Amino acid sequence: MPTETPPPYFPQNPLSPGDEKTAKKLRLTFYGCGLLAALAVLAAIVGVVYLLKSLF
Repeated sequence: MPTETPPPYFPQNPLSPGDEKTAKKLRLTFYGCGLLAALAVLAAIVGVVYLLKSLF
């Protein structure tokens, strides 16, 4: 027996921001996350280099 609940809502374009302010904030967030990830990779490489220098 089917229920009376409506089907779930799926937005057509969930990633397209509504206005320029939201787009700028989203872009800044993505660039900030990318920068943090790049810094983490760089720190890991520097840490491995120092570890290898201390071992050998």
